[in-house]
Amino acid sequence: MRAACGGLGTLTLAALWLGPLPALARDAFAAHMTMHMGVVAVAAPLLARAVAGASIDPVRRAPALFAPIVASVVEFVVVWGWHAPALHRVARHAAAGLVAEQGTFLLAGVLVWLSVLGGDPRDRAGRAGAGVVALLLTSMHMTLLGALLALPARPLYPHTTGLAGLTALQDQQLGGAIMLTVGGVVYLVGGLALTAGLLRARALDGAGRA
Repeated sequence: MRAACGGLGTLTLAALWLGPLPALARDAFAAHMTMHMGVVAVAAPLLARAVAGASIDPVRRAPALFAPIVASVVEFVVVWGWHAPALHRVARHAAAGLVAEQGTFLLAGVLVWLSVLGGDPRDRAGRAGAGVVALLLTSMHMTLLGALLALPARPLYPHTTGLAGLTALQDQQLGGAIMLTVGGVVYLVGGLALTAGLLRARALDGAGRA
């Protein structure tokens, strides 16, 4: 399972970064957002799942550095910071800016998912409880940012020319919808899955004691 997740995560990054999206993202906000969501909501959890619980899992060696709620705050700062118009323009039109943006997106995404999924199995229940909060907080801020991008009456990124004939505003709204449906939903589902796992573990523990 770990090998499969690692392979899928790596292939996802290759498709995102070596395919047509980087070229399209220079002009189309929706293409840029597709790259962003592919990194943090698809590749990052797959790569984290490949490492979590293994001998190379850094959470087992330094759990204090991987507090789930702190990790979610770090990702919040990274995501919202790169969507400020000035920084976003740098990422869209400078190769070094795009590399920096995508690299920090990947690091922040892996940090969150590894903080939630990794660590000593004996402490998994306690970490999962904080992980539920972290993933739900991340889902909330992804949903909020997606809504802010999808609902305004004027474009926040006027330097875009849109994808397939879309206006700058329509292109931004499409990008916001992608963040809402992918970012918000993936982190929400992750939080709910952790909650279900905690409930099952407690039920089994209660049955064992009985």
